[in-house]
Amino acid sequence: MTLFDYIVLIWFMACWAGFTYYADYGSRHEKSVSFLIEKYRHVWMHNMLSRELRMVDTMVHSNLLQGVAFFASTSLLLVGGLVTVLGATDQGVAMLGHLPFAVPTSRAAWEVKVLLLIVVFIYSFFKFAWSFRLFNYCSILLGAAPLETEPSEQGKKIAGQLVDLQNLAGRHFNRGVRAYFFAIAGLAWFVHPAAFAVATTWVTYVLHRREFRSLSHRILSGGS
Repeated sequence: MTLFDYIVLIWFMACWAGFTYYADYGSRHEKSVSFLIEKYRHVWMHNMLSRELRMVDTMVHSNLLQGVAFFASTSLLLVGGLVTVLGATDQGVAMLGHLPFAVPTSRAAWEVKVLLLIVVFIYSFFKFAWSFRLFNYCSILLGAAPLETEPSEQGKKIAGQLVDLQNLAGRHFNRGVRAYFFAIAGLAWFVHPAAFAVATTWVTYVLHRREFRSLSHRILSGGS
């Protein structure tokens, strides 16, 4: 581990934590795709109250649960695979030595890089698992929501709780997906610290563009 390795590792952490704060809590949060989706969830839940056949609502909610469950199980598989890689350090170091442009790697450096990916995917698993549980809470509230032609105080309260829970579940899901993006940047560290720094910067740019300047953003915001 050289000084450059420590510097790019700090840069990686700063980009990840900084973008999470910027996108979820910063001054531009209200201009993000996530915020626009939160508004549509509000519309969805209040329309749900007066919908006699709620098969559409339950099907959409089931699709959300399946997506979260897929990422949660994938995270566990990736952690298991990386633990196996950690047990084959000598073979990994030898294989890396045959790659062009790859810097010489010691056993300790290899293990630190693999451990970084393990930590990233463990973090993503916790985010997806909690998001899955929150969406399960939403399923219960969805079943408890009364059918109303004219919204009552009880119906508005349940709809508001559903919106808040779905927004919270969505935020945890988004953070889990971001972890996958930054894990891709972490793979570049095996080749060269400079590649790690460039990949981290590129991933941060891609996430920013998709959150604030993408075509989906323009469509959801009505083309404004």
